[in-house]
Amino acid sequence: QVQLVESGGGSVQAGGSLRLSCTVSGISFTIGDMAWYRQAAGKQRELVASITAWSSTKYHDSVKDRFAISRDNAKKTVYLQMNSLKPDDTAVYYCNAAVQDEVPALDLRKFWGRGTQVTASS
Repeated sequence: QVQLVESGGGSVQAGGSLRLSCTVSGISFTIGDMAWYRQAAGKQRELVASITAWSSTKYHDSVKDRFAISRDNAKKTVYLQMNSLKPDDTAVYYCNAAVQDEVPALDLRKFWGRGTQVTASS
């Protein structure tokens, strides 16, 4: 029943900005860590940024000081503000979240969004 829906992707010129959103729908009693991953054509999926339930954040070195991850627990949404986009940022971006979708639960379960395309043109 849990689904993660991403939005906000698109095409911009290098140096532009985009803001991605990912909302958890369905039954979600508790949401733990949330993250954004990306996968460029012909490359492996990589972690872009993560945010814990305590709002502790981590970033991939390539996006450090350019991207910012945040979350709104009331809206069950995680955001990724992307500034100064580079052509190397072009990829499909995937949302990931640990969700408690039943009571009781031994642990939170990981869910993935279907991805949203981000393209930065030089």
